[in-house]
Amino acid sequence: MRAWPLITLAALLFAGAVIRDAVDDWVAATELPVLLAETSVEMRDRGGDLLRVYTLRDGRWRLGARAGQVDPDYLDMLVAYEDKRFHHHGGVDLWAMTRAVGQALWNGKVVSGGSTLTMQVARLLEDSGTGKVAGKLRQMRLAMALERRLSKDEILALYLTHAPYGGNLEGVRAATFAWFGKEPKRLTPAQAALLVALPQSPEMRRPDRNWKAARAARNRVLARMYDGGVIGQEAYDTAVKEPVPRARRAFPALAPHLTDRVRASEPLALRHDLTLDAGVQRALEDLAGESLRGLPDQLSIAMMVADHQSGEIIASIGSASYGTASARQGFVDMTQALRSPGSTLKPLIYAMAFDRGLAHPETIIDDRPVAFGAYQPQNFDGGFRGELRIAEALRLSLNIPVVLLMDEIGPARFMAGLRRAGVRAVVPGGKAGLAVALGGVGLRMQDLMQLYAGLASGGEAVELTWKSDSVSRARQRVVSRSAAWQVAHVLASLTPPGGKGEGKLAFKTGTSYGHRDAWAVGFDGQHVAAVWLGRADGTPVPGAFGGDLAAPILTEIFQRVKPELEDLPPPPPETLIVSNAMLPQPLQRFRGRNAVFEAPQDAPVLAFPPDGAFLPLEEDVPLVVKIREGQPPFTVLADGAPVVTGANRREIALPWREKGFVSLSVIDARGRSDSADIEVK
Repeated sequence: MRAWPLITLAALLFAGAVIRDAVDDWVAATELPVLLAETSVEMRDRGGDLLRVYTLRDGRWRLGARAGQVDPDYLDMLVAYEDKRFHHHGGVDLWAMTRAVGQALWNGKVVSGGSTLTMQVARLLEDSGTGKVAGKLRQMRLAMALERRLSKDEILALYLTHAPYGGNLEGVRAATFAWFGKEPKRLTPAQAALLVALPQSPEMRRPDRNWKAARAARNRVLARMYDGGVIGQEAYDTAVKEPVPRARRAFPALAPHLTDRVRASEPLALRHDLTLDAGVQRALEDLAGESLRGLPDQLSIAMMVADHQSGEIIASIGSASYGTASARQGFVDMTQALRSPGSTLKPLIYAMAFDRGLAHPETIIDDRPVAFGAYQPQNFDGGFRGELRIAEALRLSLNIPVVLLMDEIGPARFMAGLRRAGVRAVVPGGKAGLAVALGGVGLRMQDLMQLYAGLASGGEAVELTWKSDSVSRARQRVVSRSAAWQVAHVLASLTPPGGKGEGKLAFKTGTSYGHRDAWAVGFDGQHVAAVWLGRADGTPVPGAFGGDLAAPILTEIFQRVKPELEDLPPPPPETLIVSNAMLPQPLQRFRGRNAVFEAPQDAPVLAFPPDGAFLPLEEDVPLVVKIREGQPPFTVLADGAPVVTGANRREIALPWREKGFVSLSVIDARGRSDSADIEVK
């Protein structure tokens, strides 16, 4: 008789082993669903902050999350509320399930759930229901299979990625951005409790639709956390008073044009780490919108900022109205549009002229009417300044002096210089002429930024990039260190709008032909920036000048990037810094390759009136002629007929009383002459 208990025990143990083995085989044969579910594409800035996030194809926001990305106090609260033995069970908590069944039988209704966090993950992965026995068994089987193949942290990551938080929100990171506007790294107890409560009934407790239900559910979680010793009295009292958000916040959507291009370039990547600075990007997007207020509805704006020391782009604004239907055509990324740069290419021409020994900032050049076959360049105001220093010609952005230098350098050689700087310029017709000096070429804002970054970095080409992991290439020299410094020194002598940053900000403005593009681009000791205004469709904007529209915005860009401008570097030791009189004789005055055919330097010059001048005919006011150089006595002719002879003075009053066009000539004692065609009105 005494053997029966032992036989019974053995039979029970054998049966238990058989059942255990059967369960093991049953669990081992479980087919797991896809664990690597699609998550939203994320764009992150240089510090890891979220710049922009994209929805999935079905419109859901699902951001991947790991335990290390979440506030540990929230994780403690989640485990304490949902699954106290999460770190100890194998997927199914038999004690919790027995307790839940017993409470349901005793109370006639469900009082507490028996599902573990792992079982909830199983339900989320397969989107299975919770009420049917078959569904619950499948969840138990899958939960045990998950526990065998994944670590607890990996299971927790699946929950943090897939848990629903109302509407199209999945995952704790999507929830914290939508409800709190931040990552879940640091949460208040009230915020953590709301995140624990929402997945239990995400639609019924949506704060934006039923904030009272959301608050009640949150407070129940807080009460249990207080009773369980997870939070203290003070934390509980503060948390229950904290308001529940009543509206969803917008997800970050900074740098939309650039992030669209980045995503298109690597369509399979789920995370892109960019060189942008989210704070600077946000500030400049605000500035772009502010700058267009009060301007024509069709006007668009683009901006870029980069660190010319590293080549990293830290802000890029393609327009101020992305995603909105407006006359500004904000969907067009104007940082990538081919536009005429106007006068902004002039600094490179001057730098190349300095390098080739054609000129020096103190060299005298003659701003006078010139013609290159049928091409007759004009200054923006139609006037002429006569002789002036090269530095002043650059400061005034005169057209004729820079075309004279371009004629000496040669358009082909200048285009090669642009290519060395990393500029991909497009020339209408495919063949560059002298007009490229004045903007007769198409290039992108990023190209122009690269050119100025090269000037700012001592004449070496800088490759601008948005990729945080880009590999720096060997820099190619564009112009010499001294030429780059000389140009920067001249540009820095201009007074910025408002007078802020004088001497530290080297900048140049530009206006394209027909007032289609208004530019300003500049740099200090560390950053280079550009701003463009115009119409996206390329139609003219009457009265738009780079100096009036773009330059003040450029100054504001630098003020929003940092509190103080960085000093420009000192001149390289090889830089020749002398006055005009101390220059070598060939550099004192720009003569050009045709100087041998020109009049000698001491030949007479009709200094006034200049060629092409319009002079008023006033009663009792003579027409005055001013002569420079030459050897007296002088003879003055009008249309070839002598008007004054034997004059020893260099300022001569002519007895002229006729209106119309007249050709004035002056001849000195040695037979050398000069002339000018004018109109008397």
